Amino acid sequence: MNKVIATSDAAVADIPDGATVMIGGFGLCGIPENLIAALVRKGVKGLHTISNNMGVDGFGMGLMLEAGMIASHIGSYVGENKLLETRVLAGQLDLTLVPQGTLAERIRAGGAGIPGFYTATGVGTVVADGKELREFNGRTYLLETAMVADFALVKAWRGDRLGNLVYRKTARNFNPMMATAAKITIAEVEELVEPGEIDPDHIITPGIYVTRIVQGEKYEKRIERRTVRKA
Repeated sequence: MNKVIATSDAAVADIPDGATVMIGGFGLCGIPENLIAALVRKGVKGLHTISNNMGVDGFGMGLMLEAGMIASHIGSYVGENKLLETRVLAGQLDLTLVPQGTLAERIRAGGAGIPGFYTATGVGTVVADGKELREFNGRTYLLETAMVADFALVKAWRGDRLGNLVYRKTARNFNPMMATAAKITIAEVEELVEPGEIDPDHIITPGIYVTRIVQGEKYEKRIERRTVRKA
């Protein structure tokens, strides 16, 4: 079995207008930047995106936002993108903010086939509005539902042609759970190797979850916000 796709453009060619798409990454760390760029070139519209954040102006998912591709977004942090703020305030984009740990667990639950779970995070705040509340051992919890998507675009450090993936350090972030929670998972990797070259004990996402794999063409690996110490 060979899941390798020749180019990023070919890997995302069947993503239609209006699709729900999970996109891995934390800030600019571990984002599938080649797949994002390919999606921008494809020019799909009306996407419903799920990602921890929306990148920055001019890079990452910020490029999708500039291209007017996103109809709604679910995430936990949007503070680095001025255009997103403008679009939301103008009513041009539907934004749902979810506590970061809850976002991670909703995606993980979707991949595990668990329809919902109770958490104390958000009780007593606007996060709890309209949600079922239940008491366990004297503490109030709210019901959160699982998340799934039509497509997941994830980034790994190394992968083989069977789709087995290894992530490196912080770039692991949301990628492994998203890889399990979509109908079609497309992975881009920095290094593409043959089956058997990855130690089985090092595999984080088994190939059974991955539909397609592509080697990234280039990487900028930008720093989201550079902070330097005075000389």
